[in-house]
Amino acid sequence: MDSGEEKRERFCFPKDGRLHHRSLVEGLFRLGSSFYEFPFRISWRIINPEQLQKNFRSNVPEGIGSVQMMVTVPKKKRRRAVDRVRMRRLIRETYRLNRRELCLDADANPDIATLSLAFVYIHTANLDYATVEEKMKAALSKLRKKIRGYSASGDETSGDHNCLNK
Repeated sequence: MDSGEEKRERFCFPKDGRLHHRSLVEGLFRLGSSFYEFPFRISWRIINPEQLQKNFRSNVPEGIGSVQMMVTVPKKKRRRAVDRVRMRRLIRETYRLNRRELCLDADANPDIATLSLAFVYIHTANLDYATVEEKMKAALSKLRKKIRGYSASGDETSGDHNCLNK
């Protein structure tokens, strides 16, 4: 084993990176924006700290990361469960390996408490890993351009959330 001289980059996908709170998911689809990068429809919503506080009755629960995502593969498009599960796994894996720059952009902006994402698979056939990864990179690149334009309040400090240090 190495003596620790070399720090390895971690590509884990922590639990706080998963979008699962009902109020955040409903708000994402009701108030969020979306764009297409075939075979995905990406819905996204930037939530500032005040909006995040309003989403919950008492206080913001622990475990809400700066970038949260969910994957949906509709039964209408992929009838067999094994196909839906396979595509969900491929999409999660390609996101996990390519999310670094998106997380850094979200962490650098103090006006972003959390960035909610939903990847909806809209193709009628399964794709191979290389194609899904290529399309995921293109989608994340488009998304980074969109969130860079989000108004930052002059202050360059990062928030409490850091989606890469888990």
